[in-house]
Amino acid sequence: MPKRVRPLLLIGLAWLLPQAALADSQDTGAANPDRLETLLYQDCGSCHGMTLRGGLGPALPRDRMQTLSPEALTHIIRYGIPGTAMPGWAALLSEEEARWIAEHLQTDNRLKTLGD
Repeated sequence: MPKRVRPLLLIGLAWLLPQAALADSQDTGAANPDRLETLLYQDCGSCHGMTLRGGLGPALPRDRMQTLSPEALTHIIRYGIPGTAMPGWAALLSEEEARWIAEHLQTDNRLKTLGD
């Protein structure tokens, strides 16, 4: 498989994987911390690294996440970053769920700094 196709395949897989996991929450819109933490470290981790140290996407250490407001991070999670590989997750995550992930990245993130 050409090297250029691999990142696109990974992005496609990262987009499809959480759909089944998120199907239950879409009915209620309620944030389930255990499920969202799993989503963050496994599904987001498919691009940002399982320990959030980076991969296809950049590292997400707590100190870097704290440079953005929770609202800005929530927006990025829900709508992505145009012109980059960061997709929007609004079709799969409610505002409340995206906000939970944003706040988790800023406060309870296992990766405090890249030096950890």
